[in-house]
Formats: sequence, structure tokens, C-alpha cells
Amino acid sequence: MASRNRTDDIGIAPAGAPGRASYDRDIYAWSQEQARLVREGNWAQIDRENVAEEIESLGRKEFDKLESALRVILLHMLKWDHQPERRMRSWELSITELRVEFEQVLGDNPGLKSRLDEALARVYRRARIQAANETGLAEQLFPEACPYPLADVLSRVCTK
Repeated sequence: MASRNRTDDIGIAPAGAPGRASYDRDIYAWSQEQARLVREGNWAQIDRENVAEEIESLGRKEFDKLESALRVILLHMLKWDHQPERRMRSWELSITELRVEFEQVLGDNPGLKSRLDEALARVYRRARIQAANETGLAEQLFPEACPYPLADVLSRVCTK
């Protein structure tokens, strides 16, 4: 009986083993293989459809980071404006920190600038619902459309 490599038991091909990694079964091995094929210029062997999907996914992740920062900024601004008696320094600090994160994502991905209005509209709906949940106030007390211009979201000073 031939000795088996431990990697055989868990379905991982040993380094340098021939064959194609499966996108569906082992995305790590697949990504390493695709990177190698690109570097070698071996275009005929590249899994074009899945590589394209992964590249698009990278862009979506950057947009998601931008939206996430905007959503939490809006959440804290809504709570700040609708519960002045409960204002917390942590909300102010969170807004400041997330503005920096937003600026970094946008600085690294200037192509997202054309989607800022879309991002603001998309995340406001969720921020409004979350603000209602966190404050205990009726959702209808918060404006249906975002009451803040993007410039205010990114620069308005919130101080007690």
C-alpha cells in the first residue's frame, strides 16, 4: 500500500501537483493558481468567468465599505438630532472615526465618487430603521428621505 500524504486526506493537492483547483471547492487554491496563470501569461488556461466575477466582487466590497461608514455616520447623526438629551461623546467620536474611514476608502477608490449620492440614498433607509430601533422612537419621527446633504454628513460638527 502506497503511503498517503496528509493533504490527500483533506482534499488538498500537494504544492506543485498538476491539475486545476476548483473554484467551488477551494477558492484559495483556485486564486493562487489563477494568479500564477496570469503572471505566466497563460491566458488560455484562465478561468475567465470566475476571475471576472472575483474582480467585480472586489469593487463591490469597496463600495460596501463606503456604504457601511456612511450608514453608521447617518445613524449617529439621526440619534444626535432626535435625542439631544442622550447625546454621547462616543457618537461624536464614532462619526469622526468613520469620516476618516470614508475618506480613506474614497481616496483609495476615486471611481466611487460617481456613486456617492446613490450610496447615501441606499444607506439612509437602513440607518433610519436602525435609529428607530436603537432610540425606541417611532420610525415615522425620522424623515423618510435623508435630511442631510452629503457635505453635512462628511463635515457637520456634532458637539454637545
